[in-house]
Amino acid sequence: MASKSVVLQVAGREVTITNPDKVFFAELGVTKIELVRYYLAIADGALCGAGGRPMTLKRFVNGAEGQFFFQKRAPESRPDWIETVELSFPSGRTASEVVIRDAAQLAWVINLGCIDLNPHPIRADDLDHPDELRVDLDPVPGIDWPQIRAVALVVRESLADAGLVGWPKTSGSRGIHVNVRIDRRWTFPEVRRAALALARDVEQRAPELATSKWWKEERHGVFIDYNQNAKDRTVASAYSVRPRPDARVSTPLTWDEVATIDPASLTIRTVPARYARIGDPGAGIDDAAGSLDGLLELSARHETDGLGDAPWPPNYAKTIDEPPRVQPSKRRMSSKPLIEIGRAALLADAQAGLDRWKSRHPDVWPHLQPADILTDSMRGRFTTWTRIRLNLEHVPEDLRPPQETLDPDYDPWHGATPPTRPRPEVRSDAG
Repeated sequence: MASKSVVLQVAGREVTITNPDKVFFAELGVTKIELVRYYLAIADGALCGAGGRPMTLKRFVNGAEGQFFFQKRAPESRPDWIETVELSFPSGRTASEVVIRDAAQLAWVINLGCIDLNPHPIRADDLDHPDELRVDLDPVPGIDWPQIRAVALVVRESLADAGLVGWPKTSGSRGIHVNVRIDRRWTFPEVRRAALALARDVEQRAPELATSKWWKEERHGVFIDYNQNAKDRTVASAYSVRPRPDARVSTPLTWDEVATIDPASLTIRTVPARYARIGDPGAGIDDAAGSLDGLLELSARHETDGLGDAPWPPNYAKTIDEPPRVQPSKRRMSSKPLIEIGRAALLADAQAGLDRWKSRHPDVWPHLQPADILTDSMRGRFTTWTRIRLNLEHVPEDLRPPQETLDPDYDPWHGATPPTRPRPEVRSDAG
């Protein structure tokens, strides 16, 4: 039977770890206390990425294999040494979010069941001006690691031409993140506008490898997710353990390592020794703050050439030059023949529904390419749910099955009132 709690002395404070022997990664046998001790071993690196920033708590109270939920508001029951700051969101709501600054606060957050850390790109003393532009390289299915790191190197070149320094890290999943420290002079819309210009520039430099297309059915290669720079978006920060069976870590790299590193080798069991041996490759990021002037000038040239804004996530105010905020598959004349397979609370359940569809259509499945399987993680009330769709463009027309009843057919709003979205005035800015 698991012990009820242990008390750790951290940074001059007592931090209680409840259920320390609870298994958080079943395949590896990693317990909660091992997860806490991992974060204490790399605390300075984790605080370089997440310290001093408000963060959304992503809580896996039953471990990595269990369901998680997002918690923006700091728990009411908390030590008096836990700092908070009040944020406002595009929905019009506000919440007091946790801010960590030392190893004791970090351990307290991990004890809540937070496997990874999800801070905002702002500091607690200035909530309106981000100090970090985030480049999230998200490969479509079927894209291998060599292409992802090739795109990362193009990102580095584009940033350098704009006078900026990129700091790469593995995402801990399939992609790469490149963080860019910037002066705190620009608003969220301006930072997003700069990120969009960067994404388009990388796409122009490597059109066969990268894309800035927002809609999944229009993507190829590696997607540069410019919308990660919209207000209220968070990304797993440096040294975050990710909720994968192998407990992979989002690990800062040198640029030389990007060309050679195997991201599968960077896990909760290997990163502490690496950190002790070489230190934190991202430690100098705070000394490398730069200007967005170059990227904003590039954005202005794009606009002169006829490239306006690109789609935003659905809960944001619409800009004047933004294209229709309707995915291509739902437009009157869709450019892609898409069908929806199912919706489920858990990814495994959605994938089981896809397996059942596959068994019903064995003559169709061989025609589908990896990128034709569109798996969407959708935001629900407090957590995410999964939608799976198929792009049938590579299937001969006479073999394309019609839309069927969803299997499974999960309703994330069952028993609750779906949130109403505010209708703010249309923005006149381009980003």
